[in-house]
Amino acid sequence: MEFPSAIRERISELSEEYDIKTLIRAAERISEGYRSEQGFSASSREEIIAYASVRMPATFAAVSRALELSLEVFGGKISTVLDVGAGTGAGAIAADLLTDCERITCLERDGDMLSLGEEFCGLVGAPTEWVKYDISDGISERAELVVCSYCLNELNGKTLRETLERLANSTEKILVIVERGTPKAFGEIKEIRKTLEAFGMKVLAPCTFSGECKLPQKDWCHFTARASRTALHRKLKNADAPYEDEKFCFLAMTREENPVENSARVLRHPIIGSGKITLELCSADGISTKLITRKTPLFKQARKAKTGDLFPMEK
Repeated sequence: MEFPSAIRERISELSEEYDIKTLIRAAERISEGYRSEQGFSASSREEIIAYASVRMPATFAAVSRALELSLEVFGGKISTVLDVGAGTGAGAIAADLLTDCERITCLERDGDMLSLGEEFCGLVGAPTEWVKYDISDGISERAELVVCSYCLNELNGKTLRETLERLANSTEKILVIVERGTPKAFGEIKEIRKTLEAFGMKVLAPCTFSGECKLPQKDWCHFTARASRTALHRKLKNADAPYEDEKFCFLAMTREENPVENSARVLRHPIIGSGKITLELCSADGISTKLITRKTPLFKQARKAKTGDLFPMEK
């Protein structure tokens, strides 16, 4: 899903208030924070503008893809959304574009980010209400869909467990958590899953089954979402490519039974040969490699399959 052009244009306008070298240095600090997996905490307005330029489109792409895969399984209507740690509104805008929601509540602790996120959501008509709130202070709001992206890695121990319990209690239908697509983040996602299961929640996506992860200990599950780059984005990241691929891990939880227990998830990019396609699949039966030939009923579906898609298990 394409990042809204109105927001791109506004980011470009805001960037003109600053010297380009100042924004480049801010973008470098942000990128270093993500590479080291320490996260990002803004210390100045120029850092927030740089963040909106180089990180917001990637966050929007990742959250959009995670929501697409989660809502595909859920299949029901979403009327209310809660975006916890909303930043500049990437998750809220993605939720607005992918659902028929009537109300979105955004919780954000940084006042400048909150102000900018509120402005961005207004540009695309997203029905948001913004509240200045720290994720570790407790969550009193509830919604059918709760989104929490790129912020749980800042928490650990008792604080993380308490926050996960609050997220679970705030969720009426689906909780979607998105984090970086790294082995470390995947390990954290697996522990988050166990904690949420202890609070009575069940996996909705990406897994099509409950219980332990089927991947070997040293392997990791991640997905990719493509985000296009503006000229400003390329300049701040010293990049030539007109796009970047954002790797992410995600987890969708619910209190209902998983409706796709007899399906598998495509783990890797399909290998396409002459009259045959090889898929690496994850299901309740474990990790398997499936060769699908032109003569089988699933060949047409296999031709369209991409990483992250659901794929039926043969009966």
